[in-house]
Amino acid sequence: MERVRTWPVILALMAPICLAQQTNLAPITVKVRMTHNRMVIPAKINDTPLHLLLDSACTIPTLHPEVVEELKLQSSGSVRIAGIAGEERAPTFRGIVIDMGEAKYAPRRVASIPSERSESRRRRDGVIGSGFFRQFVVEMDSRAKEIRLHSPTNFTYTGRGEVIPFRFRRGDEIPIIEASVIVSNQPIKAEFEVDTGCDSGLCLGAKFVQEHKLLESIKSRSSEKFGIGGSVETQSGAVPILRLGKLDVEKPQTDFFQEGSPVDEPMVGHIGMGVFHRYKVILDYARKQVILEPY
Repeated sequence: MERVRTWPVILALMAPICLAQQTNLAPITVKVRMTHNRMVIPAKINDTPLHLLLDSACTIPTLHPEVVEELKLQSSGSVRIAGIAGEERAPTFRGIVIDMGEAKYAPRRVASIPSERSESRRRRDGVIGSGFFRQFVVEMDSRAKEIRLHSPTNFTYTGRGEVIPFRFRRGDEIPIIEASVIVSNQPIKAEFEVDTGCDSGLCLGAKFVQEHKLLESIKSRSSEKFGIGGSVETQSGAVPILRLGKLDVEKPQTDFFQEGSPVDEPMVGHIGMGVFHRYKVILDYARKQVILEPY
């Protein structure tokens, strides 16, 4: 789970340069790898093969420090990045083009998180975030192990999936949806971030967990979540039902934070790929909607 957030004043500078604008209705298909339910995209930078996590909760794309060294990139500034367990100042780089074959993505800046160098192993080469979802309507098909990239201008949805509206918080580009956690047949309505970079089904902040006494009726075990700034202690279990629009997701794997939260208030948590991999998911930032099609 990489919850990456930058200061709002910087976000306006990070809109992507759209190098692959489609003029027809045919989507671009990109094959992906599935790693713990999450999507990892094969891509190239300067002809160097890389694997990049697709993460809707990341507000600036990132590259591992070792990749920066391999590509001999020169820093052009820095940015402060907040994660689930703290924040870091990260160097930034310009002039990078991420090549996915037919589709290309050129963010204005890319960051490199220093603490990733201290990990025992390199889990991935980098992360593609919200700017990518701004450039394309992204259709994620976990079973087919592919994403399909549609032009926001030409995209029209005609299927029978559940269409769920979302909003962006001011100065942020992470989708926020309304959903309900149902415990003892009682729905608890709240707002959640959409986080395709998280392999959990749900991550719930300590205040929400304690206020609704969730761990008193739900079996759980000790666990940890890792992200920027370190790790946090959680209890891992499953809420009985997560209701998304008219869809009921039964027993999604859930991480209950013991302290703090994976999100800022008024949100109570985020929904990750442990839920979304059950559906074909379409994230349409232009129309502020997420569409879930059951398989």
